[in-house]
Amino acid sequence: MKVASALVSGLRPGPELAAEAVRQALAEAGLERAEQIILLLSRDFIRHAPPAILAAARAGGCLQVGGGTANGLFTERGWQCDQPAAAALVLAADSANPPPATTPTLCFSGHGALPFDWQAGPPRAGLLDTDAAVWAHGRLNTSGCAEFNLPGLRSSLARSTGLRCLGEAQPVELSESYDLRRVGGHSAVDSLRRALPPELRQNPPVHQIAVLRQADEPAIPILSANADGSLTLAAELPIGEKITWTIRQPLAAEQDMRRTLAAAGKAGPAPDFALMFSCIGRGPLFYGDDDRDLQAFREQFPDTPLLGAYGSGQVAPGASGNRLFHNSVITLLFASSHV
Repeated sequence: MKVASALVSGLRPGPELAAEAVRQALAEAGLERAEQIILLLSRDFIRHAPPAILAAARAGGCLQVGGGTANGLFTERGWQCDQPAAAALVLAADSANPPPATTPTLCFSGHGALPFDWQAGPPRAGLLDTDAAVWAHGRLNTSGCAEFNLPGLRSSLARSTGLRCLGEAQPVELSESYDLRRVGGHSAVDSLRRALPPELRQNPPVHQIAVLRQADEPAIPILSANADGSLTLAAELPIGEKITWTIRQPLAAEQDMRRTLAAAGKAGPAPDFALMFSCIGRGPLFYGDDDRDLQAFREQFPDTPLLGAYGSGQVAPGASGNRLFHNSVITLLFASSHV
């Protein structure tokens, strides 16, 4: 299999950035044309996507162009969040065979929430970025949903939520609509404070804390801590359900990412390439200096072509269908289905 990625940035969101990203990726892969192109563009291209898609298709000699716009882009070589940018992954693989049923369909959405018809059915993995432009098979999808497969390839999925659990699971004792009132014999706020490290109890950082129902389901954000001791959540919780308090912190998130990628590396052969869907609440904005998730990938899979983007949500299969995760990193490791 021949595959490579490239990232190009400039001062304006012109189609020449998309064409140059494809040309650089083709040269790196040793290809004259591609069989498949995954093209990701910065949000600067939301109103300028069609000419960029066409330019990428012409540069790659390929109509199979899929992807979307996002808040930031990256490859194995680095990231770009501040300038108009285009990132492309080109590949030539054995496309005679369909992907295995376990390989998720790649999906990109510009909706504010996970599209209803994506929640069930075959597994999907990809990126959601509110108001994004998305495309598949070389065409802009005005519905805000785009999906496609990569024939002849199989993949494994690694998901890092970056969450650190605070204590054991506790039962919900009183909950009214979105207000969580009592947990494990205490008011919701007191229960949370008791679970936090001492230095965080006086002023709990609710923007970093979430409620976890199940390990493979999205965590529920806390919207506010209220004077009556209740917490307003982004979802309702039934009385009797057990929940776990969790917190997002850079060191714990980095450790979780390294564990996740190490386990994925041991589970199968070395990947030919990878796709990574991260969050605007993760990456360099979260870590403060660099994208340590990207660093972890480089160390675990050196010299492996990678294409990725930062969006507002990450789509991945969960325990009961496809789910929308936040502040997470979804990594798809691809290899030939003949391996």
